Amino acid sequence: MDAPTPAAETHPEAEVRAKVRRSALLSPIWAIPIVTALIAGFLVWHTWSERGPTITITFRSAEGLTAGQSQLRYRDVTLGTVTAIALSDDLLHVTLSIQTSRAAEALLTENARFWVVKPRLFAGSLSGIDTLLSGSYVQVAPGAPGGRRQTRFTGLEDPPVVASSEPGRTFLLRAARLGSISLGSPVFFRDLSVGVVLGWDVADMAEHITIHAFIRAPYDRYVHRDSRFWNASGVSLTMGAQGVQLQLESVRALLLGGIAFDTPSGVAQAGAAQPGAAVAADALFHLYPTREEAAYASHHRRVPVLSYFDESVSGLAPGAPVVFRGVRVGQVLGYDLQFDRATETLRIPVRYEIEPGRIAGTEEYPSEQQMLENARLLVRRGMRARLASANLLTGAQQISLDLVHDAAPAEVTLQDGVLVFPTVPGQFAGIMDGVNQVLARVEALPLEQIGRNLDGTISELNALLRGPDVRESLAALRTTLVETEALIRRVDAAATPALRGLPPLIASLNTTVAQANRLFASANRGYGDDSQFRRDLDRMIEQITIAARALRSLADQLNRNPESLIRGRSTQGP
Repeated sequence: MDAPTPAAETHPEAEVRAKVRRSALLSPIWAIPIVTALIAGFLVWHTWSERGPTITITFRSAEGLTAGQSQLRYRDVTLGTVTAIALSDDLLHVTLSIQTSRAAEALLTENARFWVVKPRLFAGSLSGIDTLLSGSYVQVAPGAPGGRRQTRFTGLEDPPVVASSEPGRTFLLRAARLGSISLGSPVFFRDLSVGVVLGWDVADMAEHITIHAFIRAPYDRYVHRDSRFWNASGVSLTMGAQGVQLQLESVRALLLGGIAFDTPSGVAQAGAAQPGAAVAADALFHLYPTREEAAYASHHRRVPVLSYFDESVSGLAPGAPVVFRGVRVGQVLGYDLQFDRATETLRIPVRYEIEPGRIAGTEEYPSEQQMLENARLLVRRGMRARLASANLLTGAQQISLDLVHDAAPAEVTLQDGVLVFPTVPGQFAGIMDGVNQVLARVEALPLEQIGRNLDGTISELNALLRGPDVRESLAALRTTLVETEALIRRVDAAATPALRGLPPLIASLNTTVAQANRLFASANRGYGDDSQFRRDLDRMIEQITIAARALRSLADQLNRNPESLIRGRSTQGP
């Protein structure tokens, strides 16, 4: 057997060193820091890749918000966190710094809106109740697409009443005053809430107010060219033939105010589009104070009329109705005070208008000459304008067109294209005329002569009363009264003993009557119809009757045969 060579010999230290080198290069403990470094690098890369821009939002206050906790949300998805809250330089606002995520970049345009979600009562509804537990947060709503990117925003103090994504259209309503309408007031269509009030313009408030009303789809297609909008706030109380009527759109409209609209059927202005014609968004409409005025405005054909009154027009206000036999045919526009140089007196010209569309058979719009001829025909038949009471409680007046049979002759004229209609005294003026006539008759009475005659009569009466005859009559009457008084005293003195004996006498009579009643009752019980004595008496009377009949028969027998008394009764016949 060969001996081992030196190359094949193995050194123990070299073998251990080789094992140590192999173990150090392949040890798995180095995988932990490597994996940790890779994960940290991925997280850093992911965080920076998902990180969006830092934005700043200005609010009046930071109520309910906390740096490092409050979030930026959209549709309950977290898009960022509030990192800092600081006061503005003017100390009037607070500035929020929000670190957003990359998902929020598409929302950060000039059309975006931000507001703080917290518990609040707004536009008649309670919102933000969930923030009592989770805390307040900032809500973002994207605006219309196409806006430029920006990172500085001014937040809303109140949430928007309509989401930007809600379908519908906004219309402009022009009104003389705002009334009870507020932000978030409902818009009604046939008692259905179909929209809200978004706000109003303040630039032209010196002349009017322009209200922005949003109407949701599909109700916005019911708004046409001839649609009428009116203020539906509060409560309407009317008194008519059916009694007292209370009208209320809804409790929400009572608290927040409201607007209602409708489109009258079959109403169209001559030469204009039909009521069904659609209108574009931001179309301008007039907002009427009441539903009655909105209905009145649906009649486009109007004839201006002027009447001069010499009596008081207290209670006659612009908008007062013009009626014909109780049917409204127009309304009052206004009046002023005018000096008439011809008569050198003051008179009141009242301007009003008549709607021919309310009268059947007037479909064609008459010309100016035709209107004048029609008015002259009516005046010849006695039609006049007069003031009449519209409400006895409030004292309001209206103009009444009546046919007066005994009216004085009058003519209709045309003044600057306006019909001048003749007038007659109103109801109160007629009453006052009657009172004046009565007073005139009273003044015409010979009151002075009547007074002198009355004075003479009173003087003669005084002389008669002061004469000796009256004195003697009064003395005789006094003597008679004295004697009558003495007689009454004597009668009273004589009757006093008798009167004192009346109570025992009355008591004795009462006792006697009671005893008689008992006696009658006892007699009735002993000898009455149902008593034994009465029955026995009846039987005895019956027996006496039978005996009397037998005696009568015996007497008749003796009368015919007296000898039978001696001989006895014969057994043979006669």
